[in-house]
Amino acid sequence: MQKQFKIWETAALLALCVTLLVGTWAQAKQTEISDSLVRLHVIAASDEEAEQALKLRVRDAVLAYLAPKLEDAPDRDAAKEMLGADLDGIREAAESAAEGRAVTVTLSRERSPLRQYEGFALPAGEYESLRVVLGEGEGHNWWCVVFPPLCLSAAEGEKLQSVMGREDYGILTEEEGYALRFRILELWGEITASLTH
Repeated sequence: MQKQFKIWETAALLALCVTLLVGTWAQAKQTEISDSLVRLHVIAASDEEAEQALKLRVRDAVLAYLAPKLEDAPDRDAAKEMLGADLDGIREAAESAAEGRAVTVTLSRERSPLRQYEGFALPAGEYESLRVVLGEGEGHNWWCVVFPPLCLSAAEGEKLQSVMGREDYGILTEEEGYALRFRILELWGEITASLTH
């Protein structure tokens, strides 16, 4: 009986060690990925069809305004600095399409859910996020990656790969040999999200 109990204790300890190692790796990898990107989050005033359509017109106005400004940003920090210094200009661009709705624009870290794009996916986690909120912001939202500029063409994987290493890019695109790593990040994102809510 004593020997069986020690085997069980050893197995439990080993499982705990593996779990801690995987969790540590997942947290570090998710942080590494999120530190390479800036997300755009546009939130509609409500779920009414007209407000959802307006949200997309505001998105287009913001992207048209930002595209030439972010084109030459060498990295996320430079993009973040430019965005932070130009929040009033971004708000004005959004207001130009908002048809009189109040617009709030902020730049901060924000929890983002898992998002599938054409050719890649981003795990849930905290990302630097440019938030454009219309009215009370009670409607469905729209997410994309504003740096590197992938919002209009998420298939432009070269831009994504240029700002992150080969391994991180392989994880996001779930290339052969990386799919399990993405699933671990996905699971880790769900676990950390449930712990914070």
